[in-house]
Amino acid sequence: MAHRFGIIGFPLEQSFSPKYFEEKFRREQKTDHLYVKCPLLQIEDFPKLLQQYNDWVGFNVTIPYKEKIIPYLTRLNDQAAAIGAVNCIRVLGSETIGYNTDAIGFRQSLKPLLKPQHRRALVLGTGGASRAVTYVLREWQIPYLLVSRRKQPHTLTYDELNEEILSTHLLIINTTPVGMFPHVNEAPPLPYQFIGPQHVLFDLIYNPSLTLFLKKGQEQGASIQNGYEMLILQAEASWQIWNS
Repeated sequence: MAHRFGIIGFPLEQSFSPKYFEEKFRREQKTDHLYVKCPLLQIEDFPKLLQQYNDWVGFNVTIPYKEKIIPYLTRLNDQAAAIGAVNCIRVLGSETIGYNTDAIGFRQSLKPLLKPQHRRALVLGTGGASRAVTYVLREWQIPYLLVSRRKQPHTLTYDELNEEILSTHLLIINTTPVGMFPHVNEAPPLPYQFIGPQHVLFDLIYNPSLTLFLKKGQEQGASIQNGYEMLILQAEASWQIWNS
């Protein structure tokens, strides 16, 4: 019997996981392992997808379903429940268990970049990926401000950002898809002139490897990191969960 894995989201053209796992299976000569794209127009189609085959081992979950998938799962592990978002599912018989490996990947990728001055953070975006990021920041006791295009409770809008906020929040994390291929000429609308060499800019996007957000930060002397390493770390964490 095959070992079937999939990724749920929409759209999935730019998804990292299929290529990564296909190459991994080839490298490790796992000829009975299969990784498939499952573009769901609506999350309500998930139970139908699950019933389609009886050889599912697990799924990755991406935009826009990291939060919407939760009601369709049997249970969540503690970390996924605390975050309120799922990007990895393990299928065990009739059970579907939700995990969050974004937090694992983000934690390991960001940690080497942090210096004593990175005591406060700006988190751009309020979606599922943002929840994993803020979970890690809370763990490290780094206070943060959320930034969104729309006015929401406990959230700043981009036009409220000023020199004072940027000079006291030296860690800036983009969790939005703004600047992702093919929209490479877009960047979150920050006052980039207030960014300097003390800042770290972290972008969860990996394609392109240098987003306009990171390029603008780099031009101001900031340290930068894209999401490629984080994706590999979270993919490997998924792999461990599926095989545990």
